[in-house]
Amino acid sequence: MSDMITLTIDGKSVEAKEGETILNTARANDIFVPAVCYLTRCSPTLACRLCLVEADGKQVYGCNTKIKEGMEISTVTPNIAKERRAIMEVYDVNHPLQCGVCDQSGECELQNYSLYMNVDSQSYSIKDIHKPTQHWGVMNYDPALCIVCERCVTVCKDMVGSNALSTVKRGADAIDKTFKAEMPKDAYAMWNKLNKSLIGYDADACTNCGECISACPVGALVSHDFQYTSNAWELKKIPAANPHSPDCAFMYYEIKQESIDNHAQKKIYRVTNEPHFSTVNGAGRFAYDFENKVEAKDEVAFNKAIEAFSKADTIKFNSYITNEEALILQKLAKQRGAKLVNEDARRYQEFLKNYALTSGRSLYSSTLTQVHDSNFVISVGSYLKSDLPNARYAFNNSVIMNKGSALYFHPVADPVMEKIGKKGKTTDFIYHDAMAQEAILYFILYKFGKDLPLSIKEFIDSKTEKRTKTIVETIKEKVVEIVKDEETGEEKEVSKMVPKKVEKEVEYEYNLFVEEFGKDESFLELVDSMLAKKDKFSLIVGEDLITHPNAANLAKLCGIIDRYTAFDIVILPTQTNTLGVSLICDLANEESGFTVGYNEKADFELSALGDGDLDIPALNQQEGTFTNVDKKVIPTNAALAHNGYNLNDIANVVLNDEIEYTIEYTEQLPLSGGFKAVEFDSLPNEFGNDRVEYRGYDLSVLVSEPSDEVEIGLTAKLELTEDETLIYRANPINQFNEFTAIAHEFKDDLKSGVFFSQSAFDKLELATGDKVKVEANGETLELNAYVDVQIMEDVAYVSTFEKNSTSKALFNTYRYSKAKVTKA
Repeated sequence: MSDMITLTIDGKSVEAKEGETILNTARANDIFVPAVCYLTRCSPTLACRLCLVEADGKQVYGCNTKIKEGMEISTVTPNIAKERRAIMEVYDVNHPLQCGVCDQSGECELQNYSLYMNVDSQSYSIKDIHKPTQHWGVMNYDPALCIVCERCVTVCKDMVGSNALSTVKRGADAIDKTFKAEMPKDAYAMWNKLNKSLIGYDADACTNCGECISACPVGALVSHDFQYTSNAWELKKIPAANPHSPDCAFMYYEIKQESIDNHAQKKIYRVTNEPHFSTVNGAGRFAYDFENKVEAKDEVAFNKAIEAFSKADTIKFNSYITNEEALILQKLAKQRGAKLVNEDARRYQEFLKNYALTSGRSLYSSTLTQVHDSNFVISVGSYLKSDLPNARYAFNNSVIMNKGSALYFHPVADPVMEKIGKKGKTTDFIYHDAMAQEAILYFILYKFGKDLPLSIKEFIDSKTEKRTKTIVETIKEKVVEIVKDEETGEEKEVSKMVPKKVEKEVEYEYNLFVEEFGKDESFLELVDSMLAKKDKFSLIVGEDLITHPNAANLAKLCGIIDRYTAFDIVILPTQTNTLGVSLICDLANEESGFTVGYNEKADFELSALGDGDLDIPALNQQEGTFTNVDKKVIPTNAALAHNGYNLNDIANVVLNDEIEYTIEYTEQLPLSGGFKAVEFDSLPNEFGNDRVEYRGYDLSVLVSEPSDEVEIGLTAKLELTEDETLIYRANPINQFNEFTAIAHEFKDDLKSGVFFSQSAFDKLELATGDKVKVEANGETLELNAYVDVQIMEDVAYVSTFEKNSTSKALFNTYRYSKAKVTKA
């Protein structure tokens, strides 16, 4: 590749991409360079300065110095070793000697580096100050243990995008000036900064993802639920995938015995991740204890399940399921001739089919990984903060790390999203009418399309009109002045050009689609300014389009955008394995007759919550695979045992098979859906030091001849009367389903109902604890009313995460509904 260069590190010749840093290049080539403050996917802070290296004879910081062709690098010199040793001594100044009870002990980078650099004496000291522990949301912060490496601040800013953490000043004695002359330069500079700072917290901006806990190299940030419950070295790590959302992010369930008295029963104590490589949302990190505790197999219930499947007319299920379970249900339905019903996956399946008609691709063209690498991103139809936090992280990362720009289109105004980038410069947030999605897609074609199909071009042209506006322009005007010569007194004419402001009428093209989402021509000028030096474009499409009354046409427009613009598209799956189910199952659009439910209410129900007719394992009790948003088939492992029956036990009887483990179905996943005949145990599941994800495999994409046919026009707006409110089907942050709802970390603060901005709450004259009557879609419900400080304006959202939630009845298929909301 032309952008690859060659350099030498510690005598080893290596190749790397031009523009990469020394630190990342060394790590990718298995060469160790210490660094406490740096996270691989984030910007350097230079807080620790341990990554000092010598490059071409000059001492530099490895985390922010770019490599050059032929560069000669030494990772250790006598002076660098002296600096690093002094820095570690400074970190140990006044650091509490509580390793025996510290939650980070055994995996603490301060411990590791102090030992690595042979810190066996202390040369520096300063009077300490009182720094009491603070409780922040799901975590505790101990400033006495904090080394102010700023990793928590950096991951919150660069990856998560909440900007809930920052460095703040603390009262402390000044460092004795004699140290400046005595100490190595970088160690003194680091100590001076450390001595002045602590970490501050903004509760209103925090989304309780816990990524800062994962990033903390010491014991300063700890989950308050985990604190003082276990030593790190007692825990067994089980590699798994996030079971609650379609990123299926890599994570570990960390388990050990439940107690001394009950050592046979295992328990999940926490979930961790690899913060250098992967980000886990709050649901994945904290909603981990949703297992179905079953003492033994219930043979009577099992036989009733066999009978139920043998007479089933419909099998209902959701997409919180593995690929293997979906395949078994497909086989059971086919054998019986029963309908297979999963409305979530069916809508997604239809959207993909219509997208394929105009794109010529069976799968969308982008991934969240590519969004991370983009420098111009548009999001349409997804409430990113709650729908798929990892998509928000990718959106944020593209703006912050790639110096990119972004447009976020959504009807719900969101102050947390607005913390991403510089609003009005690098990012813009367009809060539009509920039915404006078609206009947005046509706007993208208007602004970015090349050689569009004639019918679409004519429609766009018809919505583009010539307008005039008055602008003030500066011109240079010739002026003649009479000037007297100071020596001779003679007068003479002198002409010169002077600036003059004049008004001028100019004609410009105005796109009427922009009016559909409440903008004017200044928006077009803003977009033009954002496009400078942008060359990697991503479009994120969400559930608002998939459930839209005219979803088929929106999908076709997405296919046209894929072909005729520079945008690559990612169509966000709505539940954990929505994509996988849509590729495996033949789905019907309605149920009939006798129904069997798999985690769904039915005449006979198999349930992982223990509330059905037969107990089945939850996702933290299963081996299997998911198909994630990046179109990869990802393995996950069982953290806990299940003492009851599995779905393949039923399949063995009904299908007359002899399959011992569910994962034996992994290699049977349909090739027609893009899967591969790969055994479960052959699937890779790790990250490399080169920051490449070696997990599972990529789906195959089927290519077909694309069409240009779309339905030309715009869907009518959802008009509201004075006494109506627009409600939106969405869930609070970290609540995705009935399984997150029963996790103990969220139980004390479980909120289900309708959520308002503070201003809308006040307008209805509501108080904490009040209920509201909501009339919508022909239904009337009484719901709990809450304030969500992380939304603005008048759109209220209604939660549906609880099992068999009655709130779903307030909506048709679309996520939006007109409602009358009054105080109950």
